Amino acid sequence: MRIDPTNDAFGHALMDHLEGSDDAFEIIERDDGFIAVSSRAGRYFDDASDWGALGQAALRAVRGRVLDVGCGAGRFALHLQGAGHDVVAIDVSPLAIEVCCRRGVRNARVLPITGISRRLGTFDTVLMMGNNFGLFGGAARAARLLRRMKHITAPDARIVANGLDPYQTTEPAHQAYHQRNRARGRMAGQIRMRVRYKGLKTPWFDYLFVSLEELEDLLDGTGWRLAEAVEAGASHVVVLEKV
Repeated sequence: MRIDPTNDAFGHALMDHLEGSDDAFEIIERDDGFIAVSSRAGRYFDDASDWGALGQAALRAVRGRVLDVGCGAGRFALHLQGAGHDVVAIDVSPLAIEVCCRRGVRNARVLPITGISRRLGTFDTVLMMGNNFGLFGGAARAARLLRRMKHITAPDARIVANGLDPYQTTEPAHQAYHQRNRARGRMAGQIRMRVRYKGLKTPWFDYLFVSLEELEDLLDGTGWRLAEAVEAGASHVVVLEKV
């Protein structure tokens, strides 16, 4: 997915909040026409004290050199950097990376998850917060990227990721979407979506929501296993370790 200033809806929302706007909101549009307000842009600037049980569980699991995938406004990168970790923060949004740099993230780069390679060095933790397990996109790409992450991480490395169980819903539109996905040969929680803000919209992209049972199936053969899961409602933080 290519993002530039003409379609960087997410980045513009972050920049507006950085520059003082209190009414910047991220809008999610799904390919079946479902539209929802995802969150206020200010959420991506919250301090660690506001992250709740899942955020705190993620912090406890982090070790060593960190790759922060989908870093947004840099909230985790800044906190971990301040705690003494060497952090590389990446995001597909150029304006998100500009926001990170303006806030003091020392090593922030415009890079999609598919651009991860040995050129970034070796990591002890791959961090994927803000529901960013979803960035794996689908089963085949998840398997490919998980194997790649195995090769750019230390022997005792871990992936710390935040995800969402799509089945914990009573919303008829979501349940119908799950059925639509299955009929098309996709995972039920594989969302085709784009982000909108004001008159801007990103390109369409896939985003993956999985149950913990589906997660364990996805890990099979990738060199990773589920070591720990912390749940809060439909959301969870998982710690993956090497087999």
